[in-house]
Amino acid sequence: MAGNEWINGYLEAILDSGASAIEENKPPPSPVASSVAAAVSVRERVHFNPTKYFVEEVVTGVDESDLHRTWIKVVATRNTRERSSRLENMCWRIWHLARKKKQLEWEDTQRLAQRRWEREQGRKDVTEDMSEDLSEGEKGDGLGEAIALDSPRKKFQRNFSNLEVWSDSNNEKKLYIVLISLHGLVRGENMELGRDSDTGGQIKYVVEVARALAKMPGVYRVDLFTRQVSSPEVDWSYGEPTEMLSTSADDDSDLGESSGAYIVRIPFGPRDKYLRKELLWPHIQEFVDGALAHILNMSKALGEQIGGGQPVWPYVIHGHYADAGDSAALLSGALNVPMVLTGHSLGRNKLEQLLKQGRQSKEDINSTYRITRRIEAEELSLDAAELVITSTKQEIEEQWGLYDGFDVKLEKVLRARGRRGVNCHGRFMPRMAVIPPGMDFSNVVVQEDAADGDSDLAALTNNEGSPKAVPTIWSEVMRFLTNPHKPMILALSRPDPKKNITTLVKAFGECRPLRELANLTLIMGNRDDIDEMSGGNSNVLITVLKLVDKYDLYGQVAFPKHHKQSDVPEIYRLAGKTKGVFINPAFIEPFGLTLIEAAAHGLPMVATKNGGPVDIHRALNNGLLVDPHDQQAIADALLKLVSEKNLWHECRRNGLKNIHLFSWPEHCRTYLTRVAACRMRHPQWKTDTPADELAVEESLNDSLKDVLDMSLRLSVDGEKTSLNESFDGENPELQDQVKRVLSRMKRPEPGEQDLDADKKITEMPSKYPMLRRRRKLIIVALDCYDSKGEPEKKMIRVIQDIVKAVKSDPPSARLSGFALSTAMPMWELVGFLKVGNIKVNDFDALICSSGSEVYYPGTYTEEDGKLFPDPDYASHIEYRWGSDGLKRTIWKLMNTPEDSKTGHSSRAIEEDVKSSNSHCLSYLVKDMSKAKKVDDMRQKLRMRGLRCHLMYCRNSTRMQVVPLLASRSQALRYLFVRWRLNVANMYVILGETGDTDYEELISGTHKTVIMKGVVEKGSEELLRTTGSYLRDDIVPGDSPLIAYINGGATAEEIANTLRQVSKAGM
Repeated sequence: MAGNEWINGYLEAILDSGASAIEENKPPPSPVASSVAAAVSVRERVHFNPTKYFVEEVVTGVDESDLHRTWIKVVATRNTRERSSRLENMCWRIWHLARKKKQLEWEDTQRLAQRRWEREQGRKDVTEDMSEDLSEGEKGDGLGEAIALDSPRKKFQRNFSNLEVWSDSNNEKKLYIVLISLHGLVRGENMELGRDSDTGGQIKYVVEVARALAKMPGVYRVDLFTRQVSSPEVDWSYGEPTEMLSTSADDDSDLGESSGAYIVRIPFGPRDKYLRKELLWPHIQEFVDGALAHILNMSKALGEQIGGGQPVWPYVIHGHYADAGDSAALLSGALNVPMVLTGHSLGRNKLEQLLKQGRQSKEDINSTYRITRRIEAEELSLDAAELVITSTKQEIEEQWGLYDGFDVKLEKVLRARGRRGVNCHGRFMPRMAVIPPGMDFSNVVVQEDAADGDSDLAALTNNEGSPKAVPTIWSEVMRFLTNPHKPMILALSRPDPKKNITTLVKAFGECRPLRELANLTLIMGNRDDIDEMSGGNSNVLITVLKLVDKYDLYGQVAFPKHHKQSDVPEIYRLAGKTKGVFINPAFIEPFGLTLIEAAAHGLPMVATKNGGPVDIHRALNNGLLVDPHDQQAIADALLKLVSEKNLWHECRRNGLKNIHLFSWPEHCRTYLTRVAACRMRHPQWKTDTPADELAVEESLNDSLKDVLDMSLRLSVDGEKTSLNESFDGENPELQDQVKRVLSRMKRPEPGEQDLDADKKITEMPSKYPMLRRRRKLIIVALDCYDSKGEPEKKMIRVIQDIVKAVKSDPPSARLSGFALSTAMPMWELVGFLKVGNIKVNDFDALICSSGSEVYYPGTYTEEDGKLFPDPDYASHIEYRWGSDGLKRTIWKLMNTPEDSKTGHSSRAIEEDVKSSNSHCLSYLVKDMSKAKKVDDMRQKLRMRGLRCHLMYCRNSTRMQVVPLLASRSQALRYLFVRWRLNVANMYVILGETGDTDYEELISGTHKTVIMKGVVEKGSEELLRTTGSYLRDDIVPGDSPLIAYINGGATAEEIANTLRQVSKAGM
């Protein structure tokens, strides 16, 4: 009955809190029912709502049978009063919500069971495929016996015995390292940590690791990429394009102007708005293009400084968090350099936690957190990463183990087979490495004697005499405390529900010996007004204030409103002076950097046993681990450490003795050792472009620039009145160069000069593609196909109109080139163009077979005139391409085996050998109703260790599989890297729909023109499964770089649209 009385109290509190606080979408039976149902809404409110708090307490903390008994009692005792009727109605509604919670939990259990079955099925398929080429003795290495490989002793030897530890002997190297951290507000000084949920510990980590890496021997430059924010709501410093963090560690004589660590801010998304991380997803490709431009410029500059004239490519591209991992994967593919990933906080882990709470469905969670888009970004990052850095072993097994793209057992088997040189059939798993974050201990001052601290405290609390100068933050904290000399229990975190601060306050408030012995200090970020905080954070703060009042903790609990990042060491020092304890009671802590900071200042710790603190405690042995859900265990651990002085001193000594294991130099040394063990790769052009050839084959535009520069010099020199006079007595080679330029500028008579001149330049024989001469590139990527997948003839007319539109402006036409991007193989595309009387040589590039091949008509041809693909591009996209394993697995997944009784088999696809090539597996879709969607196939292939880019194309009549980081959009970036034709100067012509890779072509820094009504039907219905991320998570809703035009537009209208959209990028 006591439980029911407790429920009644909460129900009365809900009534008292008001019914109009939150509204429900559908009209409820009563106003109170409306507030109850909407209180569990997934949308966070700006203002704290007590109704939501009480309802959640009832729904999550009460058995539904108790709720049912309460409802029966209310019905039996009801009267005509309105309040009684409302109470009855509300009780029924909460009972309904509790039952819904159980339903969600059941659905979650079913989902996990299905996922486990799929994972086991994938392991079974892998074992069957890989056992075929093993001898009987080797077949014992199946997945079932993988665990035997991994004893702790063997694991340590395997990880480090064959690695050369990074040392000062690498000082002659000149490495360029790229780090990416997109969300939040990033700057080197006065970091606004805790300003919002996006500006937290990750920001501090990436800035400090950039500084530390730049000081390592052999590292020349470190770039930390983030978003440029030029908004009145944030400080102006976040709008600065670059910010220097530190200089290089090399000797001063070796330093160049570009050495050191820098923050590089790339503009993407709305220029005048600060966006939370969930809203950045549609703008990721725009960041990738901007970052690629910076890297190419920097690689060239570094090549001139330290590379002997050859570009210095990034040694590694390291993405931090899901959004940066997605970006790093695309950059890694565009540049063909290794990628490293640090997840920090993982989407699948967060999704599992939210679903277990039972308050929200997966759909509701996704609408709030864009969780499916985040998870897909993390999966793509796993596909592309050579190495994944984690803070703890628990993160590998319990968090990354939830992902399709990483299987702990399969990873061990593949690694063992790789060491023996056994074929893995194109299967790959990223390597995982535990490298704890570092810390800068140079400014940490630890005093063994607390006498100075006592005098400092006395100065603040004693009115006699002149007080000593003490840190301001000490005053801010101690103004809350009646007796600041008592040991301080310190907690430092955002007021996030998952940080479990309220349980800590309850443990402190209900343990009288602990209250009498110690004070509690809560550093919960910065705040001006609780009402202006996000719903979750304000809920925690309101609850803390209520608990302080409930347990009458005034004078015993401090919770200052503001603190600077520079104040944090002083807060630790204050706790140390009082012989206090640091506590991290989070439900799950991915790592626990504050635990290391506290240990460096001599503070013993009490920490959660879930996550990173387990590894930290194993290394430091400086405290106690507790169950964060056990309030009594938290109180007992705190009391034990504070009251037992010998234990306190032992934990303090252990922490200080072992803290060097978490220093930044140690972190960076281990990091560089691990990265050096990756398979290094960078652009290596088989068809070299010598500098002297480039000089000889200067473009017309470059020549005009040269003459313009010369003319300018002549015009400011009064003594030189003509070209001839200007060269009297000067360098004859320079005079010859000008004559050659002037001769190339000669034009035919006015009647024939426009298009004929351009034609002559275009058809001029050259060893290298005309793309080198272009300043603009028009890419036609219209996916116009009939029901049989044959290209429609109206595409010919559209192409002709586009060419005519561009050539209507002769000055611009001379600098503009054309390219076609299609799912058709080259031979079919050439035949189609021939039917329309369009010459292949009118195009500078042909991107064929869904981005698996690139051709340059008029340049890369055999003696018989037949085109052959760019060999550099073929090697560029080779990464993790396993065609044999893919071919076998795709056939098995898409086609059901023959039934032994009926003799029939069901085939959804059929191999299209004629349209396949070395980097494209092409299939004819025979039965679209049986074809698995891209999302489903991608998941199943990842579970089997296979990495690729799968798509449906040509009006859902074909399925094509290309290498992981190959696509039509990535091909454009390759042209930028290879021929220096900036993506921002490209114009992509699309329809309103297309192949399943269509969305990738829309966003970026290039200009997009969408022609309405040209493409009647695409393949997008085969792209996503139910519950997947949405198109809005890929394509920006409103972008100045995207223009629309009717499919029947004239050449003049097309030209006007191109001119209009070209101004948007200025």
